[in-house]
Amino acid sequence: MIVATDANADVTEFDAAWRLGSHTLASRLIVGTGKYDDLEQMRESIEVSAADCVTVAVRRERLYDGQGNNILDYLDLERCLLLPNTAGCYNVQDAVRTAKMAREILRNLGNAGANWVKLEVLGDSKTLLPDPVATVAATEQLVDLGFEVLCYTTDDPVTARRLKQAGATAVMPAGSPIGSGQGILNPNNIKICMEYLKDDDPDYPVIVDAGVGTASDVAVAMELGVDGVLLNTAIAHARHPIGMARAMRGAVEAGRLAYLSGRIPKRLYATASSPTDGVISTRPW
Repeated sequence: MIVATDANADVTEFDAAWRLGSHTLASRLIVGTGKYDDLEQMRESIEVSAADCVTVAVRRERLYDGQGNNILDYLDLERCLLLPNTAGCYNVQDAVRTAKMAREILRNLGNAGANWVKLEVLGDSKTLLPDPVATVAATEQLVDLGFEVLCYTTDDPVTARRLKQAGATAVMPAGSPIGSGQGILNPNNIKICMEYLKDDDPDYPVIVDAGVGTASDVAVAMELGVDGVLLNTAIAHARHPIGMARAMRGAVEAGRLAYLSGRIPKRLYATASSPTDGVISTRPW
């Protein structure tokens, strides 16, 4: 990871951009395109968030809304890199087929995101938790097909390590179940995932994907040292999505800067913030 070597330096100048596979991104916030009231609201929220990577379920029946509007007409394809996903797939075959279809659609659009995919292979429809065995198998197949695979997974460090060994470009552990808004339920597991994944490659991307509900959740994730946060529902279903998009943008930046700057250690007892040398004690003991 990038850190300032000079204790008095402005760490922001050392962290302007980051690599995700073969792509360079300016923002560490990745946003989704689903669940908005309308496509215009989606467009403005994405613009306010400053995200330059947007994940889309690029399947033919999902490209149009109820009024026949094409979602791609509301995205700035000059500014935003599309990250196709395999949302709604419950087995390896469907996930691979969806990824291949998405690649052809994006190639026809001339979008640079055609070479990668956000892989989701779900285990059941109630929890929307991923099937770890199927996710590893799908990763292996997609890597063999030339994809850069960004894997949605649980916060299990063992599965995270197996996905990297399978060739995943990035591992994306969930903070909590998709759309639940519960935030980061197990920060210790996220830390262990990062330890396992970054031990021999500090720049290996780890992204929290799913479960955040508000800006403080995003800040917590970034303060753990993850490279980015991917979210959708927290913005799209907020009372004011555009305002929440702005809040998420600030939270990513604040959390990353706090991580790079280094928090003070937690202590059991108080520590005076003003110097006490030479002060006459007025304590009765």
